[in-house]
Amino acid sequence: MDTPNKILIVDDDRDIRNLLADYLDNNGYSTVTAAEGNAMTAALQNHQIDLVVLDLNLPGDDGLTLCRNLRSKSTLPVIMLTARGEPLDRILGLEMGADDYLPKPFEPRELLARIRSVLRRTQSNVNQHTGEALQKLKFAGWTLDLTARHLISPDGMVVSLSGAEFRMLNIFLEHPNRVLNRDQLLNMTHGRDADPFDRSIDIQISRLRQKLREDARSPQIIKTVRNGGYVLAVTVAVEQDA
Repeated sequence: MDTPNKILIVDDDRDIRNLLADYLDNNGYSTVTAAEGNAMTAALQNHQIDLVVLDLNLPGDDGLTLCRNLRSKSTLPVIMLTARGEPLDRILGLEMGADDYLPKPFEPRELLARIRSVLRRTQSNVNQHTGEALQKLKFAGWTLDLTARHLISPDGMVVSLSGAEFRMLNIFLEHPNRVLNRDQLLNMTHGRDADPFDRSIDIQISRLRQKLREDARSPQIIKTVRNGGYVLAVTVAVEQDA
């Protein structure tokens, strides 16, 4: 029998923690809860966590700080809970390395769908390389290491990527010279459609361009196609590791 994925729920509201824990437990997951950052750290040390549901507003270190600290040493998936769905909260959450976000209030089944989607993508990345020669994707002097999940610059510097940034760049490298609109990119990276006010794709692409040292006014690698979307406008080569 397969071991259920273990979800860490970090929220200072006891009722929300208990509600989500009961709901996820009843839907095939194993849960651990924490009310603040120190308890979150202890849970990560004592349990094999597969995904973190992290509230933005916490006592002590807030969710953004905790997410940034976690992302600096781990690729563990994070879904950020943001109060009222404020656009700034969404943007900051993604910039700190969250894999997805969900505005409060929300239906537990919506969180369940997001968790399933993120874990499915994560597991897909693992399965893709199990038993195979691992790949590095080379483009415009850059290298995306699919094993370490980071970028290597033309001058040999390692550039870390959040989980969302890694998936976004990987999607572009899998579809070079093809125009991808925002709906396609959001569906490919997050498994859902965009709403009219969702600017997360634009924010992630802006972050990727910064890490690729692109001129924001005239990018040469990821170009904007007016009324179309975005396109990776360079050649991609695959290098197999032995």
